[in-house]
Amino acid sequence: MRYGSGVALVVVAAVLWSGMGLAVRSIEQAGTWSVLFWRSAGMVPVLVVFVAWRSGGRIIGPLREVGLTGVAGGLGLVMAFAGAIFGLQNSTVANAMFLYSSAPFFAALLGWLVLGESVRAGTWAAVALAAVGILLMVGDGLSGGSLAGNLASICAALGFALFTIALRYGKLSDMMPAVTLGGLFSMAVAAIMLAATGEPMLAPARDIAIALAMGAVMLGGGMVLYTLGSRVVPAAEATLLTIVEVMLGPFWVWLILGEDASRTTLIGGGFMVAAVVVNALTGARRALPAT
Repeated sequence: MRYGSGVALVVVAAVLWSGMGLAVRSIEQAGTWSVLFWRSAGMVPVLVVFVAWRSGGRIIGPLREVGLTGVAGGLGLVMAFAGAIFGLQNSTVANAMFLYSSAPFFAALLGWLVLGESVRAGTWAAVALAAVGILLMVGDGLSGGSLAGNLASICAALGFALFTIALRYGKLSDMMPAVTLGGLFSMAVAAIMLAATGEPMLAPARDIAIALAMGAVMLGGGMVLYTLGSRVVPAAEATLLTIVEVMLGPFWVWLILGEDASRTTLIGGGFMVAAVVVNALTGARRALPAT
């Protein structure tokens, strides 16, 4: 695959992910656990087919090879997936997506604390910028009645960071089997929570269809495209390209549903985007070969 094709795949993946907020906002009755169940039910078959294709028809083997670290990563994704859905349902899409973009900085901090990984000066600067953005948006949620949604979005970022740390700890180069486990675990946890809370699993057909499409096309399809594209696109550049998701997500709900973001959210989001850019650019500069 050529570099340009890889960039195109990563950008298309980010565009698909950016529609998640609009899709969740379009669901009328289904609650968080119902959406999580049906979205995961749409995602898992797509990922299973992709894992089988990459492994020459093997499915169970790749899932077992991830070991306990892959299981831990999959459980982290349950937290990420559930938190993201609840955040999108109980805060503005702009708040939720900007806060979710803090995941790489939580991963950097956890890598430093848990794995003893060194943290670049540029990453520390990005963490500081991200912290300012988080404080601004959480404070705005406190006054605007969306604190629970904002905190859930932060938990989603933390869950994805835990997934990342599990992959590093287990030295797993292929994340797709662990993501597949995350989808299976999400279905199981959602089913348990639906039974415990009395929330109906069978939501209206329209809501189920949206959730299934989210899982199969936006999340599953986006993961496949990103995985393929990132093989020829350096990690720092891929991170920069996925900012498209953060920028387009609020745009879609504004364009189609008329949902506005507060001034504080936009300022806080600006800090978050700046943090991602600083971290990616300093990482790219560090990765340049010596001349």
